[in-house]
Amino acid sequence: MGSGIWSTDVYMSAVHYRSATGRSAFAYSDNGARNAHPDLDPYGVTRESRDSAEHPDSLAIAVLFDVTGSMGRVPRVLQTRLPDLLGLLLRKRYATDPQIMFGAIGDATCDRAPLQVGQFESDNRMDDQLGLILLEGGGGGQKRESYELAMYFMARHTSIDCHEKRGKRGYLFIIGDEMPYPRLSGRAARDVIGDRIPERLGVEAIVTELTRKYDTYFIVPKGASHAGDQEVLTVWRRLLGQNVLELDDLDAVCEAIALTVGLGEDAIDLDEGLDDLAELGSAAGGTVSRALGRGSRRE
Repeated sequence: MGSGIWSTDVYMSAVHYRSATGRSAFAYSDNGARNAHPDLDPYGVTRESRDSAEHPDSLAIAVLFDVTGSMGRVPRVLQTRLPDLLGLLLRKRYATDPQIMFGAIGDATCDRAPLQVGQFESDNRMDDQLGLILLEGGGGGQKRESYELAMYFMARHTSIDCHEKRGKRGYLFIIGDEMPYPRLSGRAARDVIGDRIPERLGVEAIVTELTRKYDTYFIVPKGASHAGDQEVLTVWRRLLGQNVLELDDLDAVCEAIALTVGLGEDAIDLDEGLDDLAELGSAAGGTVSRALGRGSRRE
């Protein structure tokens, strides 16, 4: 996947059409869907980010968000800010050929859709994929969700040319406010993804495998139920170190992702990135500066 070119004009035309017809950007979920859309079903699939004549230097960027509880509004915010994200990545050349995949995380112990994963896309199909996500809003209620299942999928069920051809890691951003389960259960791997694993994999082993392929970040936005929770932050910092970002404002999430990629690609330094935000009229500079100023850098 990953062909085509993003067009803000096409995006705005879709926005105006939905406004005129009263159609939601998340019509699949808002119209009463109860199960994951077939296009986002992770069972038995591998998601690919590939080079092409159109995009010879592809860079895989995955954004997975918890859609349980208070986190359910995250994808709605992301959908409205897509032009900001793509504008910084493309117009400011933070990445030459970004290919973006969106997905959603729930709880494999109780949710109908514990994992949803789209395709890596370069054009407006990423907006379409985002709109197919089921905003289930469930969750387990134990301050844990199935992040380990999502990380396992990304480690073993994605194939990305930036890493396989050039030894360059992609980027994975997980947006949430709870902890992973300590181990991936064999039942969840079998029933949700279709894998039979010989034993219950510890989350530490999954993260070690994952971070060979993806520079991985956990973003905790203010306003989430467990934002600022030291138990949650301690677990994620043990797993990802400095790549745990606390955001003062959920509306700044696209800008934070874009600048993190820009910094990781050595396309900008933080001051240059903040100047780019100001040039675009974004009010996210202070929030992004506080989040990224703690030293999150690509290694």
